[in-house]
Amino acid sequence: MSRVSLAEGIYWVGAIDWNLRDFHGYHTSRGTTYNSYLIVDEKVALVDTVKAPFFPEMLGNIKEIIDPGKIDYIITNHVEIDHSGSLPLMVKESGRAKVVSTQKGKEGLKKYYAADWPSLVVKTGDKIDLGKRSLEFIEAPMLHWPDSMFTYIRQEELLLPNDGFGQHLATTGRFDDETEVAMEEAAKYYANILMPFSSLITRMLNKIKDMDLKIKMIAPSHGVIWRSEPGRIIEAYTKWAAGETEKKILIIYDTMWESTDIMARAILKGVMDAGGEAKIFHLRRNEWSDILKEVLDAEAVLVGSPTLHNGLFPPVAGFLTYLKSLKPKGKIGAAFGSYGWSGGAVKKINEELKTAGMEVIETDLSFQYRPDKEELNRCYEFGKEVAIKVKMK
Repeated sequence: MSRVSLAEGIYWVGAIDWNLRDFHGYHTSRGTTYNSYLIVDEKVALVDTVKAPFFPEMLGNIKEIIDPGKIDYIITNHVEIDHSGSLPLMVKESGRAKVVSTQKGKEGLKKYYAADWPSLVVKTGDKIDLGKRSLEFIEAPMLHWPDSMFTYIRQEELLLPNDGFGQHLATTGRFDDETEVAMEEAAKYYANILMPFSSLITRMLNKIKDMDLKIKMIAPSHGVIWRSEPGRIIEAYTKWAAGETEKKILIIYDTMWESTDIMARAILKGVMDAGGEAKIFHLRRNEWSDILKEVLDAEAVLVGSPTLHNGLFPPVAGFLTYLKSLKPKGKIGAAFGSYGWSGGAVKKINEELKTAGMEVIETDLSFQYRPDKEELNRCYEFGKEVAIKVKMK
């Protein structure tokens, strides 16, 4: 490894996973990284480890800088095994390091690894003196597990927030100014992992202000490090957490015999002719995690499905289950669909969108077999109506 330095005596020693394509259902088309940070001072600290198969890569990076036996503290900001998977191996390699975590973190590590390591439990405001620098801890429960915390180095104005501000992104560069897609992948990450916790994220951003944490650099545990404009990702998180939207309409659907597809395209034409901005997604031809990135800042979400056995077409049912779990804020929702001998899909979509917290526009866009000219005109007019409503909101 060519040494990657964040500041004097602070190094990235993580690993790059070029081949990861699925992260518990989240499609990671650009891979990911497992970021670990080594702080060499009078005392030595390692902040977070890596997924277990990548331990040799992390250890090799550490050995290029220091003997692992000199590590005094291993900071575990988050118990999830993509970060703690190699912790047992690292504790053994270091020989004497204390494992630092929240109380919930200690409990989680014990459940995962049944180990009784030397440990130190910390809470918000606690500090560890390393010499020239100190580590300061901020509990961040449910961002995105109960054990989560941030580590802050005030002397460097460096925030180490584990999954906060992260991206699933494998690159040869370690910093945001070395890639053009960091913000795009950060939005996708937020939408698919952190969106349900938006109110807690707002609270955490306010806590950071209250604690007067000046931030010159943000080093998350996935993706690139924000060094060029860390305020840009903080501003984005502030917007996403508040549920701020763009004047954008999404048409999301699946189809059996193309009837629902024809309806979706008539709605799209209506939106476009009314001067609206829209994107259309077929659920079996697009990754759901990419669609959710678009949902993050969309104003309106229109969902279409054929009726199958008096209910939803399975891909639509699955997507709506996923959507509900992410609790998007401030959206208009509406349903459309087709059926053969009995309907039911539109009603069920409306129920699911309401459960997701959307302001639902009730429609009668449920048509038997192939929609005729008059029915397609109703779809077209509805598209225009939604576009006008979104532009006026």
